[in-house]
Amino acid sequence: MVMGWKLVIDTKNAPALADFWAAALEYEVEDPSGLIDQLLAAGHIGADAVIEHGGRKIFRGYAGIRHPEDPYDQTSGVGRGRRLLFQDVPESKSGKNRLHVDIHSEPDGLDNLVERLEGLGATRVREFDHGPAGHWWVMQDPEGNEFCAA
Repeated sequence: MVMGWKLVIDTKNAPALADFWAAALEYEVEDPSGLIDQLLAAGHIGADAVIEHGGRKIFRGYAGIRHPEDPYDQTSGVGRGRRLLFQDVPESKSGKNRLHVDIHSEPDGLDNLVERLEGLGATRVREFDHGPAGHWWVMQDPEGNEFCAA
């Protein structure tokens, strides 16, 4: 049996960070509007639990992204494979990440990858060059979460 998982990332602005990571990883932002419409119509949630982002309804304080080739639930939009969930929390990031994402470029494509990520809002932090062992950048997403581009 395959174990299901998702990586949950605390944020200050879940929809904005989901948009960044969806573009960075070439994932799709999940669309929960069908489920939200059902829950609103049944009275299970109130309008205060919902906001609009990117022209569709999403749950306030949450946004998910999924790999475009993985299966997903047609009603909820929730991915059943490689998935990241962003959730708003009241506290700010206070230290170095204990877990981070590595984004790998095509061969000889690191410069293009780093420039593309900067265009999405990422920031270069420091460069590592270990000769034959590899060359990569430590970067930060728009909320300061560290990741590597290699």
